[in-house]
Amino acid sequence: MPIYMDFHDLPEGVTSRQIAEMHQADLKIEHKYNCRGLTYWCDEIRQTAFCLIEAPNEEAIIELHNQSHGAVPQRIIEVNDTLVESFLGRIQDPEKAQNTKLNIINETAFRTLMVVKFNKKFLRTKNIDTLNAAIRGYSKSIINIVSNHQGSVVKQRPDSFLMSFSSVTNAVESAAKIQELHNCVITPDLEFKIGISAGVPVTEKENIFEDTIKEANYMSHAVNGNIILSPDVKDLYESENQNNPVNIEGVNALTNVELEFVLNLLEFTESVWAHTNTSAIDYHQNLGLSKSKLYRTMMPIFGQSPNGFLKNYRLNKAL
Repeated sequence: MPIYMDFHDLPEGVTSRQIAEMHQADLKIEHKYNCRGLTYWCDEIRQTAFCLIEAPNEEAIIELHNQSHGAVPQRIIEVNDTLVESFLGRIQDPEKAQNTKLNIINETAFRTLMVVKFNKKFLRTKNIDTLNAAIRGYSKSIINIVSNHQGSVVKQRPDSFLMSFSSVTNAVESAAKIQELHNCVITPDLEFKIGISAGVPVTEKENIFEDTIKEANYMSHAVNGNIILSPDVKDLYESENQNNPVNIEGVNALTNVELEFVLNLLEFTESVWAHTNTSAIDYHQNLGLSKSKLYRTMMPIFGQSPNGFLKNYRLNKAL
């Protein structure tokens, strides 16, 4: 049977103990609806809960929740259990606390996601085999760095990584170590970029962490630093570190306005880059900015004009 994750926006004041009781109520009658409750995540601070359930369909989950405790989820998506475990660390309830009758879980599903991308510089590389060997060695070091910072590798490709962290500080410090490694070891024919964003697994999108992955991926195109943080990640890092600002060389945070611009620009670019008649004029018209305003906005973030950005985006796609 498929596995689903649902999202509950909790009323103010609901505690993790009450969510644990609701989870037990589900387990008592789940057989009536051919469901199997695997686990859940409860975040008292953000007042959210996410349930992981094996079920024949979404309707069965709604009916189960409705009959057991009446708290119908706001959103349900189908998920892959391997991805859930990679992002969140488990797909079953943690072991019950000793001498505790009720297994109370107060563990957030909020995660910080990091995208690392490698770019081979055009026309400079003479020995591609040497460069690929360097990338393989660099990749092994990245995996070790992430593991040492309590992170997990969700996806790995020859030119990119997607990683998940429960701590913003661990994600940022891991990125700084990756940058340090690149500066010490890697050939100048290889560039790297890191985008770091944070969010919850279930939103209005169809896939787990889809919004957060997209943000981190799009931010990795920016050039005003090797490591680009979303505004939320910047605020959370400062909160975790006694309001001290992020003071790491090569790390920059986008403002909310800049992030919105990056998302709009990349979404439009993804939809039109393969059309040979697309030009900077299309950016002006579809983003609602004048030619001069678009240029002034793009240069600090991407270091390129609209035409230059589109050209390099196509070259990277071709490569």
